[in-house]
Amino acid sequence: MAHPDDLELWAGGTLALHAQHASVVGAVQSHDPTRNAEAQASAKILGIDIALHSRLDAATVGTLIRRHRPDVLITHPTDDVHPDHRATAQAVLAGLPAAHIATGAPRKLYTCDTYNSLTLNGPVTASVIIDISATYERKMRALAEHHSQPISEHFGPMAENLSALWGARIGTARAEAFRPLPILGRLPAAAHL
Repeated sequence: MAHPDDLELWAGGTLALHAQHASVVGAVQSHDPTRNAEAQASAKILGIDIALHSRLDAATVGTLIRRHRPDVLITHPTDDVHPDHRATAQAVLAGLPAAHIATGAPRKLYTCDTYNSLTLNGPVTASVIIDISATYERKMRALAEHHSQPISEHFGPMAENLSALWGARIGTARAEAFRPLPILGRLPAAAHL
C-alpha cells in the first residue's frame, strides 16, 4: 500500500479477519517516523505484521512476493484517484509477473476500495464483498492510531460510510469491497457460487 494508513482504511476489517486464520503481512511505503510508528501500532491491533519499505517499486514487490509467497495480494485500484495509489498498483503489476512465474504466488490478486468508491473511470466495480461486521471495531481502532492524519474528521467517517454501504449490498452491517485482477491472464477459480 502507498501510505501507512491505507491497510486499515481500505482493507483493515478483511486483514483482521484473515489474520485469525493465517499469517498476514502488509507492505507499506515508509514515510516519516511518526507515521511509521502509527502504522506499527495499527498493525498490532489488526493482528498483522507490517513491512515498511523506503520504496515500493517493481523490484521491491517482486522481492516481497518471493520472500513471503502470499496466497492473496491486495493493492490499490490501477485507476485510483490518488497518484500514489496508482503508482503502487503499477509497481505491483510490474513486479508480479516474474515473481509469480518463479514461485506460483500469489494465487489471487485483488484491488481494494478507494476514496468514496470513485476511481478515475467511475465507481469501483467490486465483485467480491467481505463481511467485516465481526472485525469492524478492530479496523476502526487501528485506523484511529493514525493520530497525525485527519481520521475523526475525514477518513473515519468515510470508512464508516463505505463499510455500511458495502455491508448493505450483502445484507450485513459492515463490509469491504474488492475486485479480482487477472494474473498472467487468469482469474481465481470459484468452487461454486
